[in-house]
Parts: sequence; structure tokens; C-alpha cells
Amino acid sequence: MVFFRSISALSRLRSRLEHLKKLKTDYGKVQLGNITVDMVLGGMRGMTGLLWETSLLDPDEVNCESESYFCQGSGSFRGLKSGFIDGTMSLAYATYSKLSESPIKDNPASDKLSYATSCAQLSEAPARDNPVSDMLVDSFGRRHTYLRISLTERCNLRCMYCMPAEGVELTTNPQLLSSNEIVRLANLFVSSGVDKIRLTGGEPTIRKDIEEICSQLSSLKGLKTLAITTNGVTLARKLPKLKECGLSSVNISLDTLVPAKFEFMTRRKGHERVIESIQTAIDLGYNPVKVNCVVMRGFNDDEICDFVEMTRDKPINIRFIEFMPFDGNVWNVKKLVPYAEMLDRVVKQFTSLRRLQDHATETAKNFMIDGHCGTVSFITSMTKNFCAGCNRLRLLADGNFKVCLFGPSEVSLRDPLRSGVDDHELGEIIGAAVKRKKASHAGMFDIAKTANRPMIHIGG
Repeated sequence: MVFFRSISALSRLRSRLEHLKKLKTDYGKVQLGNITVDMVLGGMRGMTGLLWETSLLDPDEVNCESESYFCQGSGSFRGLKSGFIDGTMSLAYATYSKLSESPIKDNPASDKLSYATSCAQLSEAPARDNPVSDMLVDSFGRRHTYLRISLTERCNLRCMYCMPAEGVELTTNPQLLSSNEIVRLANLFVSSGVDKIRLTGGEPTIRKDIEEICSQLSSLKGLKTLAITTNGVTLARKLPKLKECGLSSVNISLDTLVPAKFEFMTRRKGHERVIESIQTAIDLGYNPVKVNCVVMRGFNDDEICDFVEMTRDKPINIRFIEFMPFDGNVWNVKKLVPYAEMLDRVVKQFTSLRRLQDHATETAKNFMIDGHCGTVSFITSMTKNFCAGCNRLRLLADGNFKVCLFGPSEVSLRDPLRSGVDDHELGEIIGAAVKRKKASHAGMFDIAKTANRPMIHIGG
């Protein structure tokens, strides 16, 4: 296995590797001499845990799709076909490259920023009340403890990036999951190790029985967080009751601070009601109130710093999301404003911006600004994916189960549920789907060419 670009790199590595001898870890070990890597037992999670623990590798610098991080197998590793080994070797190569070169600065905008290690150590995760069952562990060792449940395909807005201009064909009500079916499936997931559920849509607040659903879900033993992602149009009047029913976290979508642009983008009115819902959430004590903003070139990229300004005096986490391709949203790479460019714009105006330490399963890259009450985040699905730490699964409104947002594969849980199967059999169906989950999603151009459902069907 050739890990080094030159023989001289080896001599530079040896001294830097010496401190690894002192580490006591169950995840993996690096040996000198023949430079062999013993990572099989630890697997992908093990190697990642070791790298994070030693601060040798910033996950932001590992792109699962970058050919530069892959190397060809030889010797005892020749012939191994497992994708698990491929993924582990790619991480190993990235580690050795990291050690053999000068430190790479994460910040593309300014040398003034200093960054903490991006991920918490998986080895030091707190003890869980509901241990994760094998049903939720994929072939790469990722533990899926976060379930997103779409309550409806219907929405009171028509956002361009979510729904085609001509609309979509909606699933008939009898084919949608009932509240009892949602709770039964959620209970199976929670009892198997899921500790966070997010309710999505469509627009989840337009479902008439949402309060009862929240009440039942929040009472599930082992569930720690019940969240919602909403467009905020009807949230202000419903949120007090939803909080009483156990809703513990709120994400509100808002792509522009200009009412006329909001109406153009959503094909509906309602900007002032969304602003009201954000303030209502703050007044009710939600902290932070997360505000999702899909950034599109030529539409709202000129408002990035205006959104950041919202965090000055309010406990708002503004989350800038790279524009992603889905069926019918006319995605074009020219509309994509990449993370690096967004970060560059922010740091030029807010020079004290600095990186926070993110959890291993965090989807966002999180920052804070000195003197600001809130925080700033970037969700970089297109230019810097976070597949290696993915812990998310999706239950769609029609009962289909999806293990990756960008993957077309789905399996119905509604049909076996209605045919009378027990939880054990449902668990086998879920587990088989989770085990088929790939190491990472495709690149953005391949995603754009792959048949997938519109976002409104999948759930935001």
C-alpha cells in the first residue's frame, strides 16, 4: 500500500507519529516499521475516532468523493472487496497526507480565523438510556439515532427549490400514515436507539392532529429531542400548544428578509407571519431558534450578511444551506453559492467569526461572532458532504423509508405494517435497508441527473 508521495515524506512522518504510541484506544493503532495500519476491528468509526482524538484530521478536509483521498490496494489488502475497507483506507491516506504536509488552514477567507477540532470524540459519547440496536447500524458502523418524519406532503407555500411550478401529484389520504401508525413506527425506532425525531413536511403544522402526535411522541421513553422544521406561516398561533405537547426544538425556513422577494420565491404571501413566528419562538424560550436559509445566486446571496446581523441581539442560529438538486426544482450549478464563498462574505464583514466545536454527527459547520447572542452555521451538502458522520433516517408521509436524502432507494413500511407484521419483522425490513446505505451520496452533478422525488414528497 503506497501512502506516501515521496520517500522524504516518511522521515518527516516518523517523528510526528511517535506520540501516537502513547495513545490508549480501542479504535485503531498506527504501527511504525513497516507502516502497517491495524484498523479492521475499529472499522470506519474506529479510524475516525482515532483521528479526531489526536486532532490529526479535520473531517472538513476529507471528501468521500475526492479521488485524491483514495489509494490502490496491494499486498495483504489486495482482493478485499468490502467498501468498508475502501473507506477506511481513504481515511488512512488522508491522515498520512495530513501528517506529511504543513497544516492546512480550513478558512478560505482569512488567516485570522482559528478553528477547533470539528468533531467530538465518538469514544467519549455519554451512556445512553436506550442502546442502539443492530437494526440502526449500517455496514460502515454509523449509528442512526435521528429520525425525520414527514407528516404530510401538503404545503401552504410553493417554494421554487421544493416544488415544481406545475405542482406535484399528492398521495391520497388513505395512503398516508395515520397518527397511530406514525407513533407505532416511531416507538419501534426509539426503542431501538433513536433519541431525536424531527417532524417535517410538506408543512407539518397544517396537519390537524399534529398536537396529538407531538404529545404521544414526546412521551416515548428514550426520546430526548422532538423538533420541527416549518415554514412558519401558521406556527405563531400553534407553537404555545405544541410546546406544551413536548416540542423541544424549532427550525423555521426563511430565505429572504424582503417581503416582495418572499412572495416571488414562495408564490404566496406570508412573510410577516414568518417573522412573527420567529419572534414567538424566541419569546417562548426556544434557544436557539434555528432559521434555515437556502442560498441561491442572484436571488438572496446579497442578503447573507443581513441574515447574520439577526444573530447580534437574538438567540437565532442562522443556517445557510447550499442549493441542492431535487426533481422539479430546476437546479443549476450556476445558482449554487458554495460554502467557501459564503464564509468569505461573512468573515469580511464579521472579522471575529470563529469556528465552534461540532458534534461528530453534526450536519452543519457552526460559528460564533464575538458579541453576538446567536450563531451562524453552514450546511454544505454539495461542496463538503458530511456523510461519514451521518446518523439520519427518513420516514416519508406515505410510509416509505429512506436512508439517504439524495438516494433514490426507498422501502415501504406502511404496506407490511398494514398487512399485520409484528415489530420484529418490521425491524428486519428496517435493518436490511440501513445495511444497504452507501458510504456517501453521489456528487452534485450525478445527483442532479438521478431520479429522485421532489423535496415536498421527501420531507424537508
